[in-house]
Amino acid sequence: MTSTPRLSGLPQVEPLDQTLRDELQHIIDTKTKPPGSLGRLETLARQMGLIQRTTRPTVERPALIVFAGDHGIAAEGVSPYPQAVTAQMVANFLAGGAAVNALSRVAGIELEVVNAGIATPVPRTDGLVDIPVAAGTRNFAYEPAMTHDQALIAMQAGGARVRHHAALGSNVIGFGEMGIANTSAAACLMSRLCGVPIDECVGRGTGLDNAGLAKKRNVLAAALAHHDISNTPLDVLATFGGFEIAMMAGAYLAAAEARMTILVDGFIASSALLVADAIAPNVREYCVFAHASNEAGHRRMLDHFGALPLLSLDMRLGEGTGAALAVPLLRAASAFINEMASFESAGVATRDAP
Repeated sequence: MTSTPRLSGLPQVEPLDQTLRDELQHIIDTKTKPPGSLGRLETLARQMGLIQRTTRPTVERPALIVFAGDHGIAAEGVSPYPQAVTAQMVANFLAGGAAVNALSRVAGIELEVVNAGIATPVPRTDGLVDIPVAAGTRNFAYEPAMTHDQALIAMQAGGARVRHHAALGSNVIGFGEMGIANTSAAACLMSRLCGVPIDECVGRGTGLDNAGLAKKRNVLAAALAHHDISNTPLDVLATFGGFEIAMMAGAYLAAAEARMTILVDGFIASSALLVADAIAPNVREYCVFAHASNEAGHRRMLDHFGALPLLSLDMRLGEGTGAALAVPLLRAASAFINEMASFESAGVATRDAP
């Protein structure tokens, strides 16, 4: 992929400060346990400490933003569901009846729903952040999904939502999405940004049968061939992305700039991270990869990031559900590093030297 110039108006992400790494590791290693016996929780506690620049990391007001938007490519029959389902599911989120609502409640997460660009009118309610860029993207089978200006507007809007939650005290944030046909957008982003053949990126989405899957592959292969563009992240995002994906990409950058621990959900959320990572590769240092989605292509994305997900539950719902499930693990990592006694403080003998 070609190198990317800094994009004006977007957050700048600094490398993770490693100053406290040795001190954090010493604190972790001297807790009353065999070294390494808490496994990934130890790695997680150290990462949170480095992000927050403290030896006592905490989970404060964890937030989850669900961005919703529609995709013109839905007109090509790449999803078994009609486009109106996007707005219907947003209404379900606002009524508290979706999976992400239930999982957010049990994990103590502040949930926000954002209209990034839904095609069907959505009634305005107090629970909806209504900032659509347009009423859905254009059909990228024939023309770019959005203009460069629209992509940047969406990214900046996503960043603004993160700053809103940071100002309210959130230091952990995750992102979810809703948008019929957004797995098609994500697959094309993955193919272009990772240099992977489209057949290795395309999955069943919301439940395509074999014939539907074959059609989806053919439609997306033709769309990729139709667009002879540079592989800069903004070009790729504008050509194939969705407004909800663009807002997530900007949100990742803003969250890293604000030194927040970022929970990365599944296939769609990871495709947005591909864009953010291509613009500012340091962003991945602030990311905790919540789970391995069962959607085809997601494990290949995780390999691209060099990521080891916390959970693997055969989920492929989206909405930020995987990110929500990871919050209790962050709380556990914070609890052990802050609350466990050390060998010295507890008067417990360390093991004999060899």
